Amino acid sequence: MNYYLTEEQKIIKELSAKIADEKIAPQAAELDEAEKFPWDLIKVLAESDLFAVWVPEEYGGLGGGIFEQCLVVEELSRACAGVAVSYAASALGGFPILMFGTDKQKQKFMPDIASGSRLAAFALTESDAGSDAGNIRTTATHNKNCYVLNGTKQWITNGGEADIYTVIATLDPKKGPRGMAAFIVEKGTPGFSFGKTEKKMGIRSSSTRELIFKDCEIPAENLLDREGKGFLIAMRTLDKTRPGVAAQAVGIAQGALDKASEYAITRVQFGKRIGEFQAIEHMLADMATQIEAARALTYSVARMIDSGERHISKASAMAKLFASDVAMKVTCDAVQIFGGYGYMRDYPVEKMMRDAKITQIYEGTNQIQRSIIGSEVIKGALRRK
Repeated sequence: MNYYLTEEQKIIKELSAKIADEKIAPQAAELDEAEKFPWDLIKVLAESDLFAVWVPEEYGGLGGGIFEQCLVVEELSRACAGVAVSYAASALGGFPILMFGTDKQKQKFMPDIASGSRLAAFALTESDAGSDAGNIRTTATHNKNCYVLNGTKQWITNGGEADIYTVIATLDPKKGPRGMAAFIVEKGTPGFSFGKTEKKMGIRSSSTRELIFKDCEIPAENLLDREGKGFLIAMRTLDKTRPGVAAQAVGIAQGALDKASEYAITRVQFGKRIGEFQAIEHMLADMATQIEAARALTYSVARMIDSGERHISKASAMAKLFASDVAMKVTCDAVQIFGGYGYMRDYPVEKMMRDAKITQIYEGTNQIQRSIIGSEVIKGALRRK
């Protein structure tokens, strides 16, 4: 479909696709097998100014928004979701600073994030605070001109590799979400260390690690917004970044469809290409239609957010939910079309199926997304009465 991209958006998309095809795809299987963080590819993305697409010009960016970032993430994910999420997670860590930081904080941190010279990460999840984000136990104690952090964050993308972390902690557990705050913590701060690197089903070239805070003192000036706003900052950030997960899902699904359709015109059984069998033809038709629907929803939501629309929770959840479910369905069908070959690591759809699964889980499971959407639908019905 024609989404009527501007000339600048076309350039961003074409450049991302070129890097995906020429630089990322040839390394994807090796990086996955070795579970190796793709620093050489991160450098390529940085040199190409792709980290800057969503950052305002006054902070060293190109002045784009969520839509431009989605274009990049989609193309990178088509080649390797592990590389794509390493790129996208830096934006996830940077958005709270851009949205809620002071000008001084933005001037200090955003230019490095925009240049890709320093990666960022977002630290909300804990062992007992996944879907229940209001149950975090990492504490922050105000002590003169600093805050002292204690606790552990779990499953943090870019953990250990990023230099800048947005960390959500609680000042008063008794207040629940109202007792939380958000802080900027830099790698190398005394008392801040990293735990084990997780071994994952998919996105294996990305880094997922524990963050450990033990009497970690950070300057009071690193508080984002004000005390009590941490949970709101986290939720507003996720509302804004979930289309990025949707774009990742669309990219994975498109990559799987591309491989499956190519295989269907080369694999011969019963004397003809398997793509000539109606069963396979119909599978490909459904895959293509589902992907286009997911892409249209993702692009629409991204553009809505960039327009300044304030009430975005439901639409953002819909994009993430629908696109990730499509990615899982499409990659499963791609493996089926490949048959026994699809189950082998020698063929890329096996990896794509493993990668697709996480899009249904992180930045809020799809069950949580359905709860958000359902709640908003009920609220709308009540308002109309």
